Amino acid sequence: MLEAAEIGFGASGRNNGQVIPNISGADPDALVAGVPPELGGAEKGEALVALIRDSASLVFDLIRRHGIQAEAVQNGWIQPAHRASRMKLAESRVRQWGSRGAPVRMLGREEMASLSGSDHWHGGWENPTGGRINPLAFARGLARAAMAAGAQIKTRSPAQGISRTGSGWQVQTPGGTLKAQRVIIATAAYTPPGLWPRLARSLVPVRSYQMATTVLSDNIRKSILPRGHALSDTRGDLYFCRFDENGRLVTGGGLVVPFGWEGRIRDRLAERLRRVFPQIGDAVSFDYVWWGHLAGTADKRPHVYDLAPGVLAWNGCNGRGVGLATALGQELAKASAGVPLREIAAPVEPRLNTIMGHEFRALGVAWTVARNRLRDRQD
Repeated sequence: MLEAAEIGFGASGRNNGQVIPNISGADPDALVAGVPPELGGAEKGEALVALIRDSASLVFDLIRRHGIQAEAVQNGWIQPAHRASRMKLAESRVRQWGSRGAPVRMLGREEMASLSGSDHWHGGWENPTGGRINPLAFARGLARAAMAAGAQIKTRSPAQGISRTGSGWQVQTPGGTLKAQRVIIATAAYTPPGLWPRLARSLVPVRSYQMATTVLSDNIRKSILPRGHALSDTRGDLYFCRFDENGRLVTGGGLVVPFGWEGRIRDRLAERLRRVFPQIGDAVSFDYVWWGHLAGTADKRPHVYDLAPGVLAWNGCNGRGVGLATALGQELAKASAGVPLREIAAPVEPRLNTIMGHEFRALGVAWTVARNRLRDRQD
């Protein structure tokens, strides 16, 4: 495996650490309906839904199997409704996921207040297979497990180009050339423009800001997410949070423009926490603030591409990468081991879905964040 920087450098290590067994851009019915007949139709769509449904359990199973020290807590994930009208969305998601075997359930306003530690929301729903981890520790733990199984990992070895050689492929790096029969491109939001024709134009890197508060007192800690859930609500401009093992509340958000980002995101998130969790007090401060890029796609869905014989790529976790990337990685590994593409649990597309107007992607991201904030205030 070639890693451009260090293990966990990109979204793998810099995300919020929530293990969420769904995707934010499409619910199961829409996922199934969106797979055309030539890519497997409803059958392949249901296979993808099942893969997503079981993705959180896969993450925690891997952590237990390999003894990964990743602050893993599988006490469930909750999605509160930020407006009363969004309870219909929660009901629809419970119906769709429940009909496909997910152990989901509705939560009324009082129970949501009890589980979240805030009366900010109107109820919502829960999936008990979800949870929270330290994502950097998880990425590094997977790397150690892979190396223990015989894999070779070369860090600080960015892929600079991929070309045919005989019956296989060669990947150019600053330190040499790697030859292989099969190649998986898993660069997502960190895809270099020249790595593969048009691949970088199939996604948009979106800045995601993360931050961790100072260690909260025991009394405050016990009053927020008292049963250890991970939480992200129904907003487009998400409210989300979870605790780390030391008692820091880990949260984050987005900005319309990145200028002066650190002071602005600190102020914005401090005000948000005071409003949602008034028990936290006025003196909200953060020990750590960081950011990274997530890979957004035009339709907000994941895509697996058959770029050439022996060359696969995927992108588009759209902020749900901990579970989804782990599950898709397993499927791509099967394909690299010789399993026919028609048998893996995701539709495989022969053509890239490039984004029109990609050169204006920064403006598009700013517009999307602003639009989401407007929609969040509407029923």
